[in-house]
Amino acid sequence: MMERARGDGVDAADSFDPLRPMLTRLAYRMLGSVADAEDVVQEAFLRWLSADRAAVDVPAAYLRRTVTRLCLDQLKSARVRRETYIGPWLPDPMVEDGAAVEEEADVTLPLMLALERLSPLERAAFLLHDVFGVGFDEVAATIGRDAAAARQLASRARAHVREARPRYRLEKQRGLDIARAFFEASRSGDTELLGAMLADDVGLWSDGGGKRSAAVVPVLGKKLVLKVQRSIAVLLRKYPSTLLHMGLINGLPGFVTREADGELQTTALDIEEGRVVAIYVMRNPDKLKHLH
Repeated sequence: MMERARGDGVDAADSFDPLRPMLTRLAYRMLGSVADAEDVVQEAFLRWLSADRAAVDVPAAYLRRTVTRLCLDQLKSARVRRETYIGPWLPDPMVEDGAAVEEEADVTLPLMLALERLSPLERAAFLLHDVFGVGFDEVAATIGRDAAAARQLASRARAHVREARPRYRLEKQRGLDIARAFFEASRSGDTELLGAMLADDVGLWSDGGGKRSAAVVPVLGKKLVLKVQRSIAVLLRKYPSTLLHMGLINGLPGFVTREADGELQTTALDIEEGRVVAIYVMRNPDKLKHLH
């Protein structure tokens, strides 16, 4: 009996592990949390372990359905937690590791924030169909609606997130060059150069989660952002930060630094027509643990 149980576990892992990266990406995009996504995928594996796997024709579809439904359950409590969250909420930063999936390359941080404004079912329908390429019959079975309703949910979601889609694809190296120039200007206190890089209606969102200092409301407009950056530059000259990585963060050019308090920080820049239109700074240590 013990040998059989061990064999079942190996069989389950052999069929599950190749799908784990895809399932984790789906869960992360549903929840915006790396830790929660990993917990959901592990729960899906435990359910797969006890399932009648011989009766499952398409394991990928079965597991997508399991993960999506677990995420829908999670989102009920997540919405309550977000209502009491201190300051702007940003999704956990995902730093490009060179293994980005082409069909998901445009799921950038602004799009993930737009997804937050959707209902859980709209988010599931949009991600499954528009991002992961799942047919509406499977989407319908996953969310417990008929195909027509699933189409309507995805269409409604598409209309809401249209503005968050990149208007044009920024060439990666160009974006990284701007990010490096931004880093150097913000650290040196060169406000003239920094101001030239910012759009007039630029916004700054910083997520400290009440754990580290951060603006509790978004800072909007070039003058306000420059004022904040000038204050940061003064502090950085006294307590310099260390650049650890320059690359894509949630699909946007940015960088990872170690700050004077020893904690990590990520900065992601949304760039349009060569100007920075949004700055997203993650300072909440709970959301940076996976980067260590």
